[in-house]
Amino acid sequence: MDEATTTARAAVAGLKERIQSLDSDSLDLIFREARTFRGWQAREVSDETLHRMWELARMGATSGNCCPGRLVFVKSDEAKERLKPALDTGNVAKTMAAPVCAIVGHDLAFYEDMDWLTPHMKGAGKTFGDDAALAEVTAFRNGSLQGAYLMIAARALGLDCGPMSGFDYSLVDETFFADSTIRSNFLCNLGYGDAESLHPRAPRHAFDQACRTL
Repeated sequence: MDEATTTARAAVAGLKERIQSLDSDSLDLIFREARTFRGWQAREVSDETLHRMWELARMGATSGNCCPGRLVFVKSDEAKERLKPALDTGNVAKTMAAPVCAIVGHDLAFYEDMDWLTPHMKGAGKTFGDDAALAEVTAFRNGSLQGAYLMIAARALGLDCGPMSGFDYSLVDETFFADSTIRSNFLCNLGYGDAESLHPRAPRHAFDQACRTL
């Protein structure tokens, strides 16, 4: 076992020894009391916060560490105006009002980075490069995961989220990902939510409705 592996395993073991689980307030912030916001306070989200959010989100697991997720943080008035024509009517006002709208996408050519992303899996990149269908489904699945990690990271840093579909994918790709292998998946407004805009929380499935233990 090399020194880097030994150090990494020791770090994980030490963390688990110190922190058995998040406290109840942290779980409320990220999950139990977190809501999908449609209205926003007039508070800026700094570039520093976006960087911190990515530093957390990028650590989430993807299959084979393929990391296909790609993000565009639409923040300026000019960028929002470029995004606006692609939005469904019901998504325009809330997106224009949000401090930031993240375009969550995935790179179909993610495998080009796999030589350095997965030094322990020699030839992994070629496997996907030789199979476009496998690459596409892998990029979509894992890019979706990374979008979810982004939302968890945002909430952990005190931001609120408004994830949505309801947009013209082709137009977003043409506008923001032209001449690239990146494709859009979903949008997520980010900022500090206005509680006055919330509806009562909708139901969720109970364990016995959605889960089985075999």
